[in-house]
Amino acid sequence: MTTQEPIVYWRPGCGFCARLFAQLDQAGVPHRRVNIWEDPDAAATVRSFAHGSETVPTVVIGDTALVNPSVDQVQTALRTGPVSSQ
Repeated sequence: MTTQEPIVYWRPGCGFCARLFAQLDQAGVPHRRVNIWEDPDAAATVRSFAHGSETVPTVVIGDTALVNPSVDQVQTALRTGPVSSQ
């Protein structure tokens, strides 16, 4: 099981982000939120994982990135390592 806290890259007005935050909170999954509109480096990180797009939410756990994952995919990646989000 990985002990790294997920970083959730998000932007204001993103309904997918709001849904994932609610699910992570309900499941008790600690995470750090980074607004890509306030952090150009964060936006570049998301683009590097999302084929040049600023697709959010993008969740990074260590070296693994999940683009628009479900809470189940995040929990699986935390327990066992990476899982495909697409």
